[in-house]
Amino acid sequence: MMSRQAFLCSLGSLYLSLLFIFLLMDVYARPANNSVLKEKAADSKDENEILPPDHLNGVKMEMDGHLNKEFHQEVFLGKEMEEFEEDSEPRKNRKKLMVIFSKVDINNDKKIGAKEMQRWIMEKTDEHFQEAVEENKMHFRAVDPDGDGHVSWDEYKIKFLASKGFNEKEIAEKIKNNEELKIDEETQEVLDNLKDRWYQADNPPPDLLLNEEEFLSFLHPEHSRGMLKFMVKEIIRDLDQDGDKKLTLSEFISLPVGTVENQQAQDIDDDWVKDRRKEFEEVIDANHDGIVTMDELEEYMDPMNEYNALNEAKQMIAVADENQNHHLELEEILKYSEYFTGSKLMDYARNVHEEF
Repeated sequence: MMSRQAFLCSLGSLYLSLLFIFLLMDVYARPANNSVLKEKAADSKDENEILPPDHLNGVKMEMDGHLNKEFHQEVFLGKEMEEFEEDSEPRKNRKKLMVIFSKVDINNDKKIGAKEMQRWIMEKTDEHFQEAVEENKMHFRAVDPDGDGHVSWDEYKIKFLASKGFNEKEIAEKIKNNEELKIDEETQEVLDNLKDRWYQADNPPPDLLLNEEEFLSFLHPEHSRGMLKFMVKEIIRDLDQDGDKKLTLSEFISLPVGTVENQQAQDIDDDWVKDRRKEFEEVIDANHDGIVTMDELEEYMDPMNEYNALNEAKQMIAVADENQNHHLELEEILKYSEYFTGSKLMDYARNVHEEF
């Protein structure tokens, strides 16, 4: 088995795409039990169009139980997130951040309160949703070859296998004649997982035909309450060690299997556990009884939960609230820009007054 250190190093140079590409694990992520889907990185346009993304923008927890490490930036920046690149000019990023500050500060009192940040988070989350809806229209057309407004599982299966290099005409003929398909074990496992999700997205009465709305649920389960429940079941299945369909703290923070070979790797694991513990105790476990139920996890997973958005707003403010007034001033956001944008702004104090 590859050591955790070697695994981390191998991933260090990879850039995580935000849209329609499967995430590879970063140094903070717990290896998922159902890792096949995300390890098969999409490498063609067609595949990107038909494979559900493992990473869900604006959602705090991934479908495999990973905490979304970019969540703060996603719900603070929205579509502007891609503009805050590491190699971007700091002065330009300062100006962009100042514009965002003015938009969040709706009462123009030069500081951001929890309610203002909550409103902004909800707005940015809805923005992610609308973007997914628009993209879904294009992706649906790509997998609906006859344009009848419905996609059968067989139609999707043919397109999926074609994107994997199989001959589309041969696959279609074999499926039509109920002939056996010679598919490698890994591809078959991906297909089986996708078929489970297909069934879950198929609203009653089930007909195994997905319309555009159902296909959106298939690609983006965060849009559907029914699919949210399915995601919760999958996460519980992966993390629940004693089979009671609940999560204890020890189950939620259990370290990945592997050998910690040096202090750096140990520190990474320690930070990972600290993040998981904090999220479990302060947010997910709503009644603080030490147990996370499926209902609690479902509420936590719901990206449009207003209470969660308010709680997140308070957490984001607390990170940078140096003067402890429960609000954020522009100087504080600029100083903690790396937390909000992923981009570190140098000499923020010297430049901020020049740019007002």
